[in-house]
Formats: sequence, C-alpha cells, structure tokens
Amino acid sequence: MKQVPEQLLKPYNSQEVETSLYSMWEDSGYFNPDNLKRTEKGPYTIILPPPNATGVLHSGHAVMLAIQDAIIRFKRMQGYKTLWLPGTDHAAIATQSVVEKKLQKEEGKSRHDYGREEFLKRVNDFVVASQNTIISQCKSVGSSLDWSRLAFTIDEERNLAVRTMFKKMYDDGLIIQGNRIVNWDPKGQTVISDDEVEYVEEKTKFYYFKYGPFTIGTARPETKFGDKYVVMHPEDARYKEYEHGQKLTVEWINGPIEATIIKDASIDMEFGTGVMTITPWHSMVDFELAQKYKLDFEQIIDKYGKLLPVAGEFAGMKIKDAREKIVEKLQAKGLVEKIEDYTHNIATASRSGGIIEPQIMKQWFVAVDKEFTHFGTITTLKQLMKKAVEFQSVTILPDRFEKVYFHWIDNLHDWCISRQIWYGHRIPVWYKGNEIYCDINPPQGEGWVQDEDTLDTWFSSGMWTFSTLGWPEKTQDLATFHPTDLLETGHDILFFWVARMIMMSTYALNQVPFKSVYLHGLVRDAQGRKMSKSLGNTLDPRDLSAKYGTDALRMALLVGNGPGNDLKLGEDKVKAYKNFANKIWNASRFVLEKTADLTSPASLSQEDQALYDAWKATKEDITGDIEHYRLHLASEKLYNYFWKTFCDVIIESHKVRIANNTDKESAQTLLLTLLREQLIALHPFMPFITEELWKYVKNSDDDLLIVSAW
Repeated sequence: MKQVPEQLLKPYNSQEVETSLYSMWEDSGYFNPDNLKRTEKGPYTIILPPPNATGVLHSGHAVMLAIQDAIIRFKRMQGYKTLWLPGTDHAAIATQSVVEKKLQKEEGKSRHDYGREEFLKRVNDFVVASQNTIISQCKSVGSSLDWSRLAFTIDEERNLAVRTMFKKMYDDGLIIQGNRIVNWDPKGQTVISDDEVEYVEEKTKFYYFKYGPFTIGTARPETKFGDKYVVMHPEDARYKEYEHGQKLTVEWINGPIEATIIKDASIDMEFGTGVMTITPWHSMVDFELAQKYKLDFEQIIDKYGKLLPVAGEFAGMKIKDAREKIVEKLQAKGLVEKIEDYTHNIATASRSGGIIEPQIMKQWFVAVDKEFTHFGTITTLKQLMKKAVEFQSVTILPDRFEKVYFHWIDNLHDWCISRQIWYGHRIPVWYKGNEIYCDINPPQGEGWVQDEDTLDTWFSSGMWTFSTLGWPEKTQDLATFHPTDLLETGHDILFFWVARMIMMSTYALNQVPFKSVYLHGLVRDAQGRKMSKSLGNTLDPRDLSAKYGTDALRMALLVGNGPGNDLKLGEDKVKAYKNFANKIWNASRFVLEKTADLTSPASLSQEDQALYDAWKATKEDITGDIEHYRLHLASEKLYNYFWKTFCDVIIESHKVRIANNTDKESAQTLLLTLLREQLIALHPFMPFITEELWKYVKNSDDDLLIVSAW
C-alpha cells in the first residue's frame, strides 16, 4: 500500500511552497512560448499593461495580474502557443517628480543644478532599482510572464520604435507644431495630458460684476483684465438691441476699455444672465470662440501663475494674492453687484498638485482630423479609431463601454504630445536657424540643436502591443503574435491608452492591436468605498498574500468580479478563500489516503459514471465561461462544485462505500479522477496549491500541472 506523503499530513503552508514553486516554473522554461511542447491551437497573446517602474504592487495591479494570469494559464493548458509579455512604464512625469523630490530632500538641489545629462543618469539609476521591485512583486502573485522578453517603454528598442513612429507621422503631416491652448502646470512647469488632470472640489466665491450695461459672473476675476469681448445668444430677447460686432466703451478694472459684442448660438441663455465675457488665452472654450471669430488673444497670467503687465498695478502678483485686491478695486468703482459662496471642481495636476492654468503655447500635436493616404485609402486617425470598434475588429467587454468610446472619439481634439521635462523620449527634431530637421537619427554637420521637449508617455505606451514585439523590424515575434488577442486593463484608461493603442496600431501596421478589450473596475473596500490613505481603508495585496496565501488573494479578486464592475474587497473575503485552500488540501489528503491501495483505475459503475458525466458537463460550462472571459462565474462554479458537490456529497458518500467495500474500486477511481481533473480546472485560479498537490496525484509520465492538458 502507498503511503500518503508526509508533506500532506501537515497543514497547508503557502509561504513554504510559493517561492520554490515559482522558481520551478521559471526553470522549466514554460513561460516562454518557444519552449512549449503542445502548441497545436496556434498563438495566443496578452501584452501586460506596463506598471510604473517606480511603483509598488497595489490592488489594481493585483486584479489585473490575477485576471490575465488565469486566462494565460488556461490557454496554455488548452494547447495554445501562449505569450504573456511583461514590461514596465517609465511614466515620465511621475518618475521625474519622484527623483526631483528625492534630490531636493537629500541633497538640497534641483535638476538644473546637475544639468540634463547628469540628472538623467540619476533618474535611470533610480528606475533600475525600482523596476526590480515591481518585477519581483509581479512574480509574487504567480504571474506566468515570459521574463525573457521583458520590455521597458524607454529602453533602446522602444526608443527606436518611438523615433520611427514620430518620423512616419511627421512625414504624413499628422504631427504638427503650432500655438494652441493646453493644460499648463505652473508648479511642475510642463504641459500635461487630460488624464493627468485631477479635479478637486473647492469652496470659493462667485462674483457678479457690472460690465457696461451687462452683468457677468465669474469665479476668476484675476483673468478678466483682457476681457474685451462680451458674448450672448443671437436669439436672446433680453439683448436684441445689440448687434454682432457692435462696439461700446465700458468702465473696467484699470479704466475704460472698448468692448465688442459677439453673438453665438453656443451660449446657454438659461445660465446666469445669459451673457459672458471671454478670456481666450486662459480658457479652452473661450479659445475656440476666439478662433471661430478671429478675435485677439492676450495673455494675462505667466508660466509661473503670476499676473503680467496687462494687470497694471497687480502685475507680478500671484493669482491667489491678487484676487481679493482686484475685487476690492472693482467694489470701489461700484462694479460689484453681489458675491455668493460657490463650490466647484478645479483642475489640478495629479503629480505636482499645481492648479492647471490653460495657456496658449507652441507645442507638438497629433492631428486626428487631418486626411492622409493610408494603405491606398484616404482617411483620418479618428476614422481609423472608430472603424476598429464599429466593424467589430475590436470587441470591448462589457459592451456598454462601446458607446462611451464612440462619444469620446466624436469629441476628440488634436493630441498635445510635447512635455517640458527631461526624462522621456526626446522629440527627434533639430533646428538650425529657420531650418527644421526631423529624422530617426541626428543631422550631420555643426550648429544643429535638438528640441528640448520630450514626448507624452502615452505616445510610447500607445505603441506597446507592437513595439514590444520588435517593430519597426519585421521580426518573427511580430509576425506570430500580432495582433494580440486580449488587452485587459482598467476602464478608467479606456480613452487615454486603449483608444491611442488602436490609433497607433491601425496607423502603423493596418492591424488592430488586440481582438478583445476586457475592462476591470476599481477595487473598493468591503463597504464599497474608494480605498484611500485618508480613510485608512487601503489593503496591501502583498500583506494579504503573505497572511492568507496568494491563491486565496487571487480567488478573492476573481470571484464575483465581472468585467467593468467595481469589486468590494475586505480581508474577510480573502480569509474565506484561505479556508477554501485548506479544504482543497485536506480533501486531497483524504482522497489519497482512501485510494492508496488502488493499483490501477477501474471501470466506473453506472452511478459513478453518472456523477462523472455531471462533472464533465460542469467543466464544459466552466470552459465556456473562461473562453468568453467570464472568470467571475467560472471561479465561483469551481468553488461551489469542489466544496458542495465533491466534498459535501461525493466524498461523504464514497468514503462509506470504500469502508463497506461496495464497488470500492469504482468509488476510488471516481474520487481520484475527480480530484485530478479539479486540480487541472482550479489551476488557472489557484496555481500554487494545485501545482503542489499535482506532485502527489499525477501519473509518472505527467509533466508539471502548468502544461497539463485542459
């Protein structure tokens, strides 16, 4: 009689086995698709959304890794040539900000004290150390990524890809330079993208001023020095006596000014008094109106958030310091009608905390509405993005986000891609006098100066599915694994990243970057609140994993977590799945004890065959769920079958049969067969405990569970 292994007689200890099991998987080479023995179903690819190289594993990363690893393990077991390609993001603004703060704190110096070259060297040293941290944390949750293909958004290969893409778009007239209104961060001293803007609620005052015969409302009197256009709806009966283009002189902050009437149908007659003045230099909406009617633009606030000479006696003052003094002057002139308390959201830079000041600046843009010839067809980048989802080349899960996607594209403006920071992909453009040179490599000869700006991080991230596979070279990986099969990411970056990946891939390759997009929601606390340090409700996945085991954490992140929905996660939920892991361990030990004297599988009795057929139907159902990315259902069905059917019903009835020697060998065969097949089915969700138990139930010619046939 075979003895039950001594290891199984002890309680399951996740910390004892997880590190050694992961090393065993790495050593096997099975994370690399080139080493797989069964690849008859062809390639299946997921490119990991790159976590910030300077970050640490948080609950959002953990959800992403658990979902993707479950899918890739399932596909690997099905016989696909699975590539899950890892990488990290240089996250330019965030990384530079972290390093600058570190140097200021430790050495009392700014980047300008070091110069560009020395500062970038220090950033790179910091990133290398931090990158190793996030990689080790990805490994700790069992991520079966092909580390031999690790990519970094700013490494040499990606740098070549970015320069190539910039040059290609520049030559097609899709990258242009011009004076446009942008999100300027006075504190960080750079333009930032819309996704880096964070809206913060602010309690302030709302002011009503007399502007000649009109009353105008504003929360920002400091921008009003240059307001010489007053706008109203052409059908507003209250102002029918005024004509478009009419001039009138009004008393204003620093004396009388000549104002011009503008009548435009975009004005909301129901809001306030139905009339407003505009500040084209410091408002996106006003900028568009000024462009429409070819009005003058005048800058009021400088790059540092201080008032310019147009403000007269207030010139050089910071906005906040000047505001009340401006209002006092208007009150003295009798131009203040009333002041109300007001709560609104102000735009701030998520990294620096600076209050965004829209500015007209000379920047680089990707033109999304400009027509160009694309593989023989005249189109625009916006049309490419739309068609990819419209014609189902890309499927978005859940499908309710398709409407959101189309709405965003319909309202898409040219994308500002230049940043005034040092860390990042430097713009491959050089100047000499009035000459401009754009190419992958620097120009020959003396006197050329490269553009100081770097590219928006999303420019390189937008190329992620194909730059990681070797583009612009025609590599075997690119031919084999692109388009990728799945992009799994948070729904909060549907526009900023997913849409731009579709834009870049369809433009450069005439291929979609992925066939399906799976959007997960936020991880919230057990009460449904957003996790935050101020509430003290954050859960560190590393702590949960260490306390309850990685398999328990993964199940807690997967069960009940449907695509697009937020997940409630509390420590009790993770603890419950630790109990499930213990149940699997103990049930496996019991089955091995009761089948120790079974020399070879026996034919199943009619009763046992019916039970096995019922399991096969359950497994077929679960297979369909995973193939359609319903992991929340598949994981729950497996949990319920193992605990409620296998343990509570089948084991309980069959241990009596074995004890009474009633169809004993059939009973033993069923128990052992069901255990083996459930370990296979549970493996994508709970890889560590299932691989550990596989050692004791596998046949002599079986390989590791990670590559066992589904």
